[in-house]
Amino acid sequence: MTTTPTLLTEDDLLRMPDDGNRYELVEGELRTMAPTGYEHGRCTGKLHGLLINHVTKHRLGDVLAAETGFVIARAADGRVTVRAPAVAFVARGRVPADADTSRFLELAPDLVAETLSPSDTAVEVEEKIAAWLKAGVRAALVVNPASRTVTAHRAQFAISRLTDADELDLSDILEGFRCRVAEIFD
Repeated sequence: MTTTPTLLTEDDLLRMPDDGNRYELVEGELRTMAPTGYEHGRCTGKLHGLLINHVTKHRLGDVLAAETGFVIARAADGRVTVRAPAVAFVARGRVPADADTSRFLELAPDLVAETLSPSDTAVEVEEKIAAWLKAGVRAALVVNPASRTVTAHRAQFAISRLTDADELDLSDILEGFRCRVAEIFD
């Protein structure tokens, strides 16, 4: 006997009880995201802080935390994909004035960052980055606390792997933003 998985909508996802996990939808199928460890949270927090300080000072838009979901794809049959990056940036003026911001917005952020956890597989991360880029994200960062690297994936399939000694330059997305990669991990 074959069973068909129950497909969920973004409304179903919004109404899910808080059980300590985070969830995403991939073509209507629920994906559980386990809570992260200390190092993951520390590095993500540092990157978030660097971004929010710069964005707030220059009034560039919004920096959003890990629980923020975005509808990034909707199949012809209605199956929806809602992803929640570790950090997201949406440029000023991109959120429609009439948008219901208590819900998941149907838009791709300008920038997302995904911080690797020990439970992440390479296939899962590649799938996520590909989905973000397909949705229209201008840059997707993969922050790897274990190797102290940041891999930047750009919309035109340009990939650069940066180490502690390198500078992360996002000035094409966040005017004037640059930081040493080491600042994310120290």
